[in-house]
Amino acid sequence: MPRRFVDLSIYLENDVLSDPPMLAPKIEYQTHKDTIGEFMHMLPGTKASDFPDGEAAAAEWVRLTTHSGTHLDAPYHFHSTMNRKLGEPERSITIDEVPLEWCFQNGVKLDFRHLPDGHVVGAAEVEAELARIGHVLQPLDIVVVNTRAGSRYGSNDYVNAGCGMGYEATMYLLERGVRLTGTDAWSWDAPFSHTARRIQESGDTSLIWEGHKAGRDIGYCHLEKMHNLEALPPNGFTISCFPHKIRGASAGWTRAVAIFEE
Repeated sequence: MPRRFVDLSIYLENDVLSDPPMLAPKIEYQTHKDTIGEFMHMLPGTKASDFPDGEAAAAEWVRLTTHSGTHLDAPYHFHSTMNRKLGEPERSITIDEVPLEWCFQNGVKLDFRHLPDGHVVGAAEVEAELARIGHVLQPLDIVVVNTRAGSRYGSNDYVNAGCGMGYEATMYLLERGVRLTGTDAWSWDAPFSHTARRIQESGDTSLIWEGHKAGRDIGYCHLEKMHNLEALPPNGFTISCFPHKIRGASAGWTRAVAIFEE
């Protein structure tokens, strides 16, 4: 059976602002001629003219965090413990411990592009969107959220764009067996600039990272900085999002892809 693949990942690149500047990745590119000295060191007795066309190998040096680019957050990123609503709190799993079956499942897209930047999605809005698209959640469905932020990638306002998923909305999904979610915004939660204003106005510190902190109650993963969610229908596809295996880490870089059987 033929398959169609839709790339759901952003680039790792120097010139597009996908993070606050202090967290932005930095890539140094080495050309085939730049590495001649390194190869001569590894192959004693050789000289530059020994290499075909005077070229060795292209390579790159990359400085980044595990949360650069499209990545999968492990429960350990959110809190030191998880699953307190499923019994006794457990040590949160790190990215190398995430069950692989979580990362290759049927996908469901919730379309919240119409919601304003900084809006915090509640459980009722998730329920209404599921009813609109006619989908009943199944355990381990991968639920991704299409926000306005997807259209702002590459623009200076990307980090502050899009709605966020609140505690109640996140728990609505987790209580129905979802263990992996995703968003095309910089964060699963509402942008920090909007959250900071709400906390200053209300004094309610429970608003801090409320969607992420749902992982204290039921451990889960989420993808951040996804891309091209506009190309997806509400369902009828599989998402593959296996993270890089970094021992003891809070996240791993991920090439997220939607797969359609046609």
